[in-house]
Amino acid sequence: MSINIISVFSRKTAGKLAIRLFSSPRKVKLKEIEVDFLQTAYTEDLDYENLSIRTYRWLGNKETILLAHGWESNSFRWKALIEKLKDLDYNIVALDAPAHGYSTGKLFNAILYSECINIVAKKFSANIIIGHSVGGMATAFFQQKYQLDSVEKLVLLGAPSNFVGVFSRYVNMMNYNNRVSKSMNDIILERFNEKPEYFNAARLSENITADGLIIHDELDKIIPYNDAEDFKNFYKKSRLIATKGYGHSLRAEEVNNHILDFINPNI
Repeated sequence: MSINIISVFSRKTAGKLAIRLFSSPRKVKLKEIEVDFLQTAYTEDLDYENLSIRTYRWLGNKETILLAHGWESNSFRWKALIEKLKDLDYNIVALDAPAHGYSTGKLFNAILYSECINIVAKKFSANIIIGHSVGGMATAFFQQKYQLDSVEKLVLLGAPSNFVGVFSRYVNMMNYNNRVSKSMNDIILERFNEKPEYFNAARLSENITADGLIIHDELDKIIPYNDAEDFKNFYKKSRLIATKGYGHSLRAEEVNNHILDFINPNI
């Protein structure tokens, strides 16, 4: 039975099902090449509430850089950047998000992720945080809330700027009716004591004092480019770099070089 049909009989049940589907990433088994690379790091599991969050560390003598991947990904996505950072002697930390990689859990959202980033950033005294997609959104939520003193710079790659836009695209993709959409909004208010409009990472970034770099592809089909412009409008201590042709993943040497120029302009 479709969620739209369920909403005719119980709007709340339909909303809960839609939210659960929205918050349930597929658990993908890591490939051998991914496992081999991640085994080159020191691993440590950190606890947050009932979750075990896997962290990876490649030791260096420079600043500590924390890497936060996006939806249905894992820490291997940073391999090319990690190798560049290792060559430059940075201290590197990556985490698997809840319900991703080797971290536990079945549900995932940007608010939960931001709390996990907080635990890891505090543990390792992160100086620079780089987040891709929802990892970038969660990074902005984290730093806005906790203003961790050790954090000097943030890099947001293809990051969604607000919950309303994310929800709207999800509702349209799934072709949910207005009853389901309204119920989803009600559930967010019930769970987080705020309406979806509150969770606007761009607007909240107005309070972030760390220097920021926003990189977004103009042809991103997952998160529209105007989300990056939203960030730039509010995040006063940031600058925006637009790319063209790298899509949402932004996996490109040019992107990595922009990051390296930002974290160490003297290279």
